[in-house]
Amino acid sequence: MCLGIPGRVDHMLDGYGDQLALVDVEGQLRKVNIGMLDEQPVRPGEWVIIHMGFAVERTSPEGAAQARAGLEMMGRASPRGDPP
Repeated sequence: MCLGIPGRVDHMLDGYGDQLALVDVEGQLRKVNIGMLDEQPVRPGEWVIIHMGFAVERTSPEGAAQARAGLEMMGRASPRGDPP
């Protein structure tokens, strides 16, 4: 199992062989490699789960909300309340 964070694809970046996208993660745009996803093109607005800069799976808005809730729960469980 890996810890992944949910993000929504903003747009694809030109010049990277359709393998790099800007993904909105809690209001911050991050460059994410989408090459590990299936062969269907990733479209703006789609949700993905990101681990170590790679999109490892597609998810629904509901799945993204569940992933975010799980991460928030883990953060509250840390001794200082800060994310681990």
